[in-house]
Amino acid sequence: MNTQMRPISNNMVWAILSTLFCCLPLGIVSIIHAAKVDGLVAAGNYAAAQEAADKAKSWAIWAAGAFVVLLILYVAFILVIGISATGMGLH
Repeated sequence: MNTQMRPISNNMVWAILSTLFCCLPLGIVSIIHAAKVDGLVAAGNYAAAQEAADKAKSWAIWAAGAFVVLLILYVAFILVIGISATGMGLH
């Protein structure tokens, strides 16, 4: 019987990158979940470790998505302000 498990990635890199470049609050939650993974693996709790790794990845993806949404809203806001300023004769 093969008792070797495939290694569980803690997704810490993605958690840190999403915190630095995307959305700070969601990235911090991702870091918290990523930090739990290695301890859970060391304790032999592979199911909980995989769950924490999956949550870390999900939160990092949500942080990146929030960044994209906020970027789109920002660009739309700038465009609307620019169009309304030019429509009022303000240059």
